[in-house]
Amino acid sequence: MKPAGVTFVIFDGHQTLDLVGPFEVFGHAGYERLVVSGKDGPVRTSKGLSVNADQSVATASPRRIGTLVVAGGEGVFAARSDRRLVDWIATAARSAKRVASVCNGAFLLAEAGLLDGRRVTTHWKEGERLAREYPAVVVDCDPIFVQDGRFWTSAGVTAGMDLALALVEADLGAEAALDVARELNLFLRRPGSQSQFSVPLWSIQPESDAMRRVVDAIHSDPGARHAIDDLASLAGLSSRHLQRRFTRELGLPPAAYVERVRVEAAQRNLSERDDPVETIARRYGFGTAETLRRTFHRLVGIAPADYRARFRTTNPPDRG
Repeated sequence: MKPAGVTFVIFDGHQTLDLVGPFEVFGHAGYERLVVSGKDGPVRTSKGLSVNADQSVATASPRRIGTLVVAGGEGVFAARSDRRLVDWIATAARSAKRVASVCNGAFLLAEAGLLDGRRVTTHWKEGERLAREYPAVVVDCDPIFVQDGRFWTSAGVTAGMDLALALVEADLGAEAALDVARELNLFLRRPGSQSQFSVPLWSIQPESDAMRRVVDAIHSDPGARHAIDDLASLAGLSSRHLQRRFTRELGLPPAAYVERVRVEAAQRNLSERDDPVETIARRYGFGTAETLRRTFHRLVGIAPADYRARFRTTNPPDRG
């Protein structure tokens, strides 16, 4: 069965990949696609590329839309003042089968009054602002995409492609989504619960040389002991003083930081190598495979074996 069409909404200053990434995913899956903008004529992206939309909101019908996808980008904040665009989005969303946003496109959905009481995500840099300016919206900036009823929101840039693959899978099944991922040389889609924060993104850089020594030691060997007393000795501080200093400078306690670094090391191992889960658990300081599985479920949202299956371009049998 031919899937329903997808209508994309763009504006001056939208992010190129917020449009082009999902546009390609849906195109390879056989969807009809329409690009609508707030004005007639060329629409410039945030990096200066000109895009000719198929229609403007002055002529595009907001009725009978399958999936509505609102792009994000630097221009989204100015676009919120375009009442004709915002009103068109609000009208289109009422009849659309699904409504989605990429990156900070969620601001336009919120401005249209569509996200009140809903759990949403956006780019991690914009989450605090979204929550502050739209207090009725429940903002969760950890997942790469979130579904709340017929509303889907995603994190920044490439997460829009993960969202599009998830929508293709919902419509056409897992095999269709896998075919698209293979055609575009993408990983089979990441689950929405996958965190958008990797260590370089979520961790604040330490202010002092002592904390830098501790952080460097954790990253250089995630599987080492890293007990609080060991880290305190490395920093030349008492355990209590290290706990306070580390939490103040890095934004979370040493044990939580070590745990995140270990999980990310395990993620890399799972996606790149065939090692059994038991081996990975011992290598990165979890001790047992069961401890790794529990920690993985809590921080990543899926089992290690599922993570491996979804992130490998080929899926070797997991012996864990």
